[in-house]
Amino acid sequence: MPAKNKPPQKRLLIVDDHPMMRTGLAQLIDNEADLKVCAEADNARQAMDTAVSQALDLILLDISLPDKSGLELIKDIRALKPGLPILVVSMHDESLYAERVLRAGGRGYIMKQEGGKKLLHAIRQVLSGQIYVSEKMAAGILESFSGRHAESAVSSVQQLSDREFEVFQLIGQGEGTREIAAHLHLSVKTIEVHRLNIKKKLKLRSATDLVRHAVRWLETEKTGP
Repeated sequence: MPAKNKPPQKRLLIVDDHPMMRTGLAQLIDNEADLKVCAEADNARQAMDTAVSQALDLILLDISLPDKSGLELIKDIRALKPGLPILVVSMHDESLYAERVLRAGGRGYIMKQEGGKKLLHAIRQVLSGQIYVSEKMAAGILESFSGRHAESAVSSVQQLSDREFEVFQLIGQGEGTREIAAHLHLSVKTIEVHRLNIKKKLKLRSATDLVRHAVRWLETEKTGP
């Protein structure tokens, strides 16, 4: 096909704090005639600056970043660039994160272990204006909207707000209240309120129970089901 008749390439930003992951994604995408990685970022600040300063068609975003939760970054980008679609590419279990990503304004969620072919399909689906999640996740989301959630989910981690979920994860990583406050740029009092709300929602009696539960949950999340 003559160069002048080629369709314009879609411009992508990759946001991931692992250099090898960014390189692998960029190589995969740049092999496609209709796609081009025009920028990379390894933290939320770089991602935000690039999203504002460059013309982009799609952001590929990891949920775990060193300076801010990917969920909060999605909300920040959506506030300034509401028309810019975001597809989350993450190692974390979609059952815990996919619905949160969609609620935050993301347009899709795919796990890193799905492989290149599925990722390219997800990218093109989101670029076409659709939402992408796995078939299993789509069925689960439809079920939750229809009000048929299992009773056991009522007191699960899934019931935490995004901010509470972020605090819960940091508790599981061994951070104390003051450390979490500094990490999230919030007051100690605010973190204490979040901790109280988390205990109520998870039906935990004490701060010790909360820490134990958070550490155990984080270990399960790392090792998988």
